[in-house]
Amino acid sequence: MSSRKRCRWSTRDVKLDCGYRLDLVVVEKVIVEVKAMERLAPIHEAQLLSYLRVSGKSVGVIINFHVRLLKNGSRES
Repeated sequence: MSSRKRCRWSTRDVKLDCGYRLDLVVVEKVIVEVKAMERLAPIHEAQLLSYLRVSGKSVGVIINFHVRLLKNGSRES
């Protein structure tokens, strides 16, 4: 597991260091985005989907710690 991992974006012709920082990457397969928001907004899911696309990974989870029950504050993509 690694935390605050830098994610680089590249195509055949262009390589960019976009400044994306993934909160957690588990076993180099799962991206975990950690939030502490009153309510998750669609932009948070869009952020995770962007991270998945840029990193080439297919599994991501958003965990919101600002909820009474943790199961109510998680989303999977």
